Amino acid sequence: MRVGELFGRIPRFLRNFYFLTGLAFLVWMFLFDANDLVRQYDMYAKWQELQGDREYYLREIDKVKKDRAELLSSPELLEKFAREKYIMKRPGEDVFVLVPQEEN
Repeated sequence: MRVGELFGRIPRFLRNFYFLTGLAFLVWMFLFDANDLVRQYDMYAKWQELQGDREYYLREIDKVKKDRAELLSSPELLEKFAREKYIMKRPGEDVFVLVPQEEN
């Protein structure tokens, strides 16, 4: 077979200049461009992960705001929080910290 016969067997729309140019453009965009499909997928996955982190941090901020409002409203709660979290004490007091024994 000659080259002309092989070229003639290819459907006409596949030999069209605009089809070939469009196909080359799509191949370039999907495979070789700086924003190819793989990178777009990775960026989308990262965005989803960051959205989940954002929701977590917003919930934590709400908890901290609620705890802060409670602590600032009552001196007894503030003292209890300071004693439990930061092991603070009054002058003349002794504080004993009990650490649970680890089991092997």
